[in-house]
Amino acid sequence: MSDVKAVQDLVQKHHALGKEIAKVIIGQEKVIEQILLSIYTGGHSLLIGVPGLAKTLMVNTIAQTLGLDFKRIQFTPDLMPSDILGSEVLDKDRNFQFIKGPVFANIILADEINRTPPKTQAALLEAMQERAVTVAGHRYKLELPYFVLATQNPIEQEGTYPLPEAQLDRFMFAIKLDYPSIEEEIQVVKSTTSDDSTILNTLFSADAIREVQQLIRRIPIADNVVDYTVRLVNKTRPNLETAPDFIKDYVDWGAGPRASQNLVLAAKAHCVIHGKYAPDIEDIQAVAHGILRHRILKNYKAEAEGISEDDLISELLK
Repeated sequence: MSDVKAVQDLVQKHHALGKEIAKVIIGQEKVIEQILLSIYTGGHSLLIGVPGLAKTLMVNTIAQTLGLDFKRIQFTPDLMPSDILGSEVLDKDRNFQFIKGPVFANIILADEINRTPPKTQAALLEAMQERAVTVAGHRYKLELPYFVLATQNPIEQEGTYPLPEAQLDRFMFAIKLDYPSIEEEIQVVKSTTSDDSTILNTLFSADAIREVQQLIRRIPIADNVVDYTVRLVNKTRPNLETAPDFIKDYVDWGAGPRASQNLVLAAKAHCVIHGKYAPDIEDIQAVAHGILRHRILKNYKAEAEGISEDDLISELLK
């Protein structure tokens, strides 16, 4: 199949996927699009939102429609690396046998990742980066596609272990989840307080997702778009001469090279699902907030003046 035909097929399938997910999840189209962009490009996402916004249901629904294996891990302060990776146990013949942990699935929901100590966070982040885990000196490969969606609750900070910047950088997207509108919430209440059951159709498979990921990487991109992307990321770094004054005033640390790579990949996926065959600067700008917001470290002045990362990114995009 030619890449042009593959793009056309993906546009149709993505549109059908949106309709299928909407049977269960009301609203949140932007959030779902960013999660799917992550999956289409082989990245991971960090979902930031208060409890009760159907994060688990959303991921479970997406996993079902994509035909992928899904596991949820509730992160707690006493969670150990072996609780997520698995461990070796003695069988009846006194031989060691490896029992796989919940990390062995296509889609992992790491619920409240900032509630667990750094040692356990690091175990999951190794799996994210290497697509493999090491237990008792043995290396076990994870099945592809492999996607981690971690959630953070922005309200409760007591008893949490915030992810360090170097670990945050492993996530392709940081996605903000807002409250639904009144109309959407009315629909949510009606649908969740009745006995209606929804049957979801599976539109993809693990093999099909892997093919999509390869297709996205084959999408061509013009040199001027790559140049714009790298210059945009460079402008987030306050120690460089190219940084605007407001970045030097309000930012301690800017985005690294992984941001440029992720912007290009996400823009390729964004252009494909909108029926285009090569990304332009508008595609870069469309994904910029989700890619950059967790990679810009504000200073105390920005905090004191109530300036958010999104404000800084919007100013940069002007």
